Amino acid sequence: MSDLRLFITTTEILSEVAMSLMTDAFEDEGYAIATMEMDEKKDRWEASLYIDFDEETVMRERFADVVAERFPDVVIEREVIPDVDWIAKSLEGLSPVRAGRFLVHGSHDRDKVALNDIAIEIDAGQAFGTGHHGTTAGCLEVIETVMRSRKVRNALDLGTGSGVLAIAARKLKPVPVLATDIDPVATRVAAENVKRNGIATGITTITAPGFHSPAFDTHGPFDMIIANILARPLIKMAPQLANHLAPGGSVILSGILASQRWKVLSAYNAQHLRHVRTIWRNGWVTIHLDRACCRIP
Repeated sequence: MSDLRLFITTTEILSEVAMSLMTDAFEDEGYAIATMEMDEKKDRWEASLYIDFDEETVMRERFADVVAERFPDVVIEREVIPDVDWIAKSLEGLSPVRAGRFLVHGSHDRDKVALNDIAIEIDAGQAFGTGHHGTTAGCLEVIETVMRSRKVRNALDLGTGSGVLAIAARKLKPVPVLATDIDPVATRVAAENVKRNGIATGITTITAPGFHSPAFDTHGPFDMIIANILARPLIKMAPQLANHLAPGGSVILSGILASQRWKVLSAYNAQHLRHVRTIWRNGWVTIHLDRACCRIP
């Protein structure tokens, strides 16, 4: 978890400018960035970069360089992040989330599982993905649609986070699933969640940035690829992702703001993938694409 927040204070409109600059500079490296409203009446917003303590000197200089042209007189401030698992704390007591037949719940809500539910138990923890975010719920809905309407023989969950999507695919159909993440903490948490959900075999979890691992060639090509990441890396990896998609395969993309969907669609249309459906949830979209020319009956 991050130890330090570097931030600048500005207006709502300019915070979006800062967010765009920070996204270009830091998103592909996996740094968390955010904007937040601090005072509505005074139109005071903060644009933040979350880092580790030992990176402060280098990252403060980089942050200053990134915003210098548009914010020449701005002061970069810092806030120490308390040693609290804020993800777990913020999600305590949240009710189960339903997406199609899937019911994602914490261990305290096992009694909420009905007879025909496909239950996935995920407690709040260090890795992203509890089902409460619109991107995760959208992916679950499309996974069910794809696996019930097409022949899926194997699947890839790229950027697996908590492992919830890999678990969902495996529980719906007994197909092999490769679950990867750039963050070793995420892959460890995903592996633990796989065991928690009673899956002894069929899901392989590995740490791999992008497609830089022989595991993709060993386990692929894939009939279904799920990538719930962010728009920019999805756009950059479109050619590689398409190269690992089996003939007639389906692609499920999320982590995409509604305003970013056209750029993502353009990148994947250029790889000869057809748009099938878009699901909208709370300002985020989940996009389903396929190779229409090679549909498997």
